[in-house]
Amino acid sequence: MLTVTHVEKVFSGQKVLDDVNLTLSAGEVIHISGGNGSGKSTLLKIIADWLKPDAGTSVIDGHVELGALIENPGFIETETLKRNLLFLLSIRHQTKLETVLPLVSRFGLDIQNRASMKKYSIGMREKVGIIQAVMEDQQLILLDEPTRGLDEQSLTELVKLIAELRQQGKTIIIASHDQATPIAYTDRYVLERGELTRITD
Repeated sequence: MLTVTHVEKVFSGQKVLDDVNLTLSAGEVIHISGGNGSGKSTLLKIIADWLKPDAGTSVIDGHVELGALIENPGFIETETLKRNLLFLLSIRHQTKLETVLPLVSRFGLDIQNRASMKKYSIGMREKVGIIQAVMEDQQLILLDEPTRGLDEQSLTELVKLIAELRQQGKTIIIASHDQATPIAYTDRYVLERGELTRITD
């Protein structure tokens, strides 16, 4: 599903990613840990093709749809949750809002909330970011610090959701500084000094 081969990235003369290699198949849920500035978000952006590597390649199988929540989710700040979701769904025209409503309710959000997105808290914005990353049956899902600002109930729902997505054969990469996230991962990696290393028990 995903093959990252010898990827390197340099910013201002500093090598952020150094010969990074990663191969993932359907149904894998991996965790990438690392401190602030370790390159986690950069790697996800390269996988999502939002950023080009200076060397190496990142290839997603042609049939695979990508969903991503990387860094601070961006929205149409002056519009409501409903208008934002309708806009995102209109891009591909393959999913109706009605099919997304269970996800909205699951994370304790109100689709009829008339407040604009700029008034949403960090946790609320994070929930919407998670929803948009999975709501169109995406097969490869990238989540960058997805637990940021989540309350305990929403964290529980996120854990359940990821387990369900894995059962459906979805592949998920979660990047965070915290290794203690209560999610059943198939593999764990650490990104330090630009090098991605699999953690073995």
